[in-house]
Amino acid sequence: MDPRPLTLSLETSASFSQRHMGPDSAEIATMLKAVGASSLEELVKKAVPDSIQIKKKLNLPEALAETDALKELKTVAQKNKIYQSYIGLGYSNCTVPGVISRNIFENPGWYTQYTPYQAEIAQGRLEALLNFQTMVADLTGLEMANASLLDEGTAAAEAMSLCLAQRKSESANKFFVASTVHPQTLAVISQRAEPIGVEIVVGDVHQHSWTVEFFGGVVQYPDTLGAVYDYTDFIHKAHAVNALVTVAADLLSLVLLKTPGAMGADVAIGNTQRFGVPMGFGGPHAAYMATRMEYQRRLPGRIVGVSKDRDGRKAMRLTLQTREQHIRRDKATSNICTAQVLLAVMAGMYGVYHGPKGLTKIATRIHSLTALLNAALKKGGFKLSDSPFFDTLTVHLSTSEQVKILKAADEHKINLRIHNNGSVGISIDETTHEKDIEKLLSVFGLNSFAKINEVTTPIPTSLQRTEPFLTHPVFNQHHSETEMLRYIRALEGKDLSLTSSMIPLGSCTMKLNASSEMYPVSWPEFSQMHPFAPEAQTEGYREMFGLLETWLSEITGFDAISLQPNSGAQGEYAGLLVIRQFHLDQGNKHRDVCLIPKSAHGTNPASAVMAGMRVVSIECDASGNIDMSDLKKKAEQHSQNLSALMVTYPSTHGVFEETIQEICEIIHSHGGQVYMDGANMNAQVGLCRPGDFGADVCHLNLHKTFCIPHGGGGPGMGPIGVKKHLAPYLPGHPLVKTGGDKAIGPVSAAPWGSASILPISWMYIRMMGASGLTQATQIAILNANYIAQKLNPHFPVLYRGTSGLVAHECIVDLRPLKKKADIEVEDVSKRLMDYGFHAPTVSWPVAGTVMIEPTESESLKELDRFCDAMISIAHEANQIAEGKWDRTNNPLKNAPHTTLDLMKEPWPFAYNREVAFFPSDAVKRRKFWPSVARIDNVWGDRNLFCSCPPVE
Repeated sequence: MDPRPLTLSLETSASFSQRHMGPDSAEIATMLKAVGASSLEELVKKAVPDSIQIKKKLNLPEALAETDALKELKTVAQKNKIYQSYIGLGYSNCTVPGVISRNIFENPGWYTQYTPYQAEIAQGRLEALLNFQTMVADLTGLEMANASLLDEGTAAAEAMSLCLAQRKSESANKFFVASTVHPQTLAVISQRAEPIGVEIVVGDVHQHSWTVEFFGGVVQYPDTLGAVYDYTDFIHKAHAVNALVTVAADLLSLVLLKTPGAMGADVAIGNTQRFGVPMGFGGPHAAYMATRMEYQRRLPGRIVGVSKDRDGRKAMRLTLQTREQHIRRDKATSNICTAQVLLAVMAGMYGVYHGPKGLTKIATRIHSLTALLNAALKKGGFKLSDSPFFDTLTVHLSTSEQVKILKAADEHKINLRIHNNGSVGISIDETTHEKDIEKLLSVFGLNSFAKINEVTTPIPTSLQRTEPFLTHPVFNQHHSETEMLRYIRALEGKDLSLTSSMIPLGSCTMKLNASSEMYPVSWPEFSQMHPFAPEAQTEGYREMFGLLETWLSEITGFDAISLQPNSGAQGEYAGLLVIRQFHLDQGNKHRDVCLIPKSAHGTNPASAVMAGMRVVSIECDASGNIDMSDLKKKAEQHSQNLSALMVTYPSTHGVFEETIQEICEIIHSHGGQVYMDGANMNAQVGLCRPGDFGADVCHLNLHKTFCIPHGGGGPGMGPIGVKKHLAPYLPGHPLVKTGGDKAIGPVSAAPWGSASILPISWMYIRMMGASGLTQATQIAILNANYIAQKLNPHFPVLYRGTSGLVAHECIVDLRPLKKKADIEVEDVSKRLMDYGFHAPTVSWPVAGTVMIEPTESESLKELDRFCDAMISIAHEANQIAEGKWDRTNNPLKNAPHTTLDLMKEPWPFAYNREVAFFPSDAVKRRKFWPSVARIDNVWGDRNLFCSCPPVE
């Protein structure tokens, strides 16, 4: 046979959009046939109401290939100027250990995991978070810590809420904030306090008098000027009037300083950024919160606890689950649904890698360099405080001296903190060397400094730490890179991520996080920028922000975007605050009612309460849609006081409600605004725009629709888009100009939230282009309908649109299994682990169901593998119903099955090993082993243990 002749062609290889999409053209055709559509366009026409579909292509730049997009973004990034920043304010340059950077920060086995709700297949990450909690509790001297918060400013606001919830008297309505707290922290606290009627009192911590009007207060340690004070007496006096005190502490300083716990503090909060996490122009970083055991039920966010599995072995899980937002709704502790898990893991691993001796060396070296600089400046005639310090100095200058020194600093590519009174601040960090001190001194016109043996610490013995810390073996046995690498890899192997299989979580959109999207996050032009660097040094970031805002405006139909909210819950909160400020500006202070459908995301009611609104629930009809008669009734009833409606679209039940425009019109007719939860934007991009069909504000989960990875439960980003009339109220910031002319206060500590992960979404949009983004949405809808069609004979699909189709996710009803075989939804979720899958979203928004969202990134082969697993589980349930297996001793009740089960003799189960461990051919080819058996949740809550357990 003659060889096929070569035909010349200049056609490029597959575009990025083709690589982003799971199904190829043949698989798309197969699935279209299965769902009864001739094309993607016909499918969309049936699924999406015609009245809201956009009729023209999105006005976005044409898609670029991966290498070309990276080159374009690199050109933008290089417009940033990276100076040596000594600005401080809670952000420090640091060294990211290579073993952590390469094996966690840049490793999809860690950054593509989902929140560890299915604990049996998340033991690695849970152990890493338990290390983080132990490190924080040890360093702060308090009894327990949570598994991270969003940033230091919001952690301080959460601490205020904890103190408020514990107040002894309703008349106690004041919260003290020391004038030496970081300014961005004060601004975030003030914005959080105002809607809920808390009065913020800012004052001198040394002059403040506690009265019964105060329920709490917060101090900075060391303070924003660098001074270190013992707050023991201050805290004692607060306790005398039943007020609680929060200490915002630099965690690294607590290696050397007296702990907040030793001073009697009730809460400690702060940032763990300097524990091996890049500054990244403000984030993402893991904030921490620690407190006393008596306040455990008030501690916001997630807490990892130690429980046991069915065989009595130690196992970790998220504990105190009753505080989850979808359960408590408007009575939730907070609206936080996104922690900073990936960054908390990095910070905890930094502690593991360095251990107590290594951290002590780092902290001592930083403090020693600061002491040398302090002595040299004083010797050179400069005026500095005589107060003890850790790493920050404030040099008191005249205005003319400040101008001269700042000019010299700029010539040396050095950033100092600029104070309005003419002073400058200098914060030393882990990356500072002796030669840097020499350069700093030259900025001040000096050329020498003392030897280390000629300088003593200014920290008195009474303020020095005396308690041991990080005594657990995990912090004392992984100090070589070999041991650290093996430890990280061992934990990674206990976690199921997108590197293992599809994660079909409804509402959570676990789509591909492409390598090309992730590369720029590690570029120094983005990662090493201080959030308060001068504007002239941040041109690249600002250009990227501008482009991303323009593209998101075009995609959503909104007139303005704020990139500040650093989680979906923060986006909800920011959007409602903007609506609230709009009403206040119109003279409508009384408009405080927020209508929320019962099917809404659990964070929605909590966000409304935080924004000072009264929540009124709206019923859903039998089809899962908003009950229009109840909506009209409640809108009319609260017409004079109506502030907003919170609506999710497509609905939380997974369908495009036909009445969405009418819903918006009803709210507008009564003077309200429409807030749209953008969690389901992955079903809209390129097909319809919420700004066109009636929404006034919408948050966008960039960690869902726009490819920022979930990171095991964070980072996230929740920017908001608003119509023109709301643009003036977008969030501002006290240190950098952002937001509108009538801006609300900041909702995040940094001006642009977690800025360093925004290049991910920039790359996604730039590589996909309008056509790619539209096709991604079409395939997301196709994949969901294919699963619904294939599973429907075995599990009823609970809700469908008028065309019989679902949107990009479907709710599958497992309640019939309970009736016929005593099988709960939890049993199915655990059995899926034996098949190598993470469960879909369990029992939300309807108890006894699972919500499945496949995303456009999954191939037909993977969809079939998941469907086959679900169908096989249905057959197993039938075996139980028919009496072939016992109702308590069966593969579903005993799932998941572990390697230790494999070795049990005699075999304890009423079915063979193949059924237990290898229930399908696919599992025989590639097996993911759960590391623990089913965990006893009740025992874990009754026996709360939230730090590294002692070695047996």
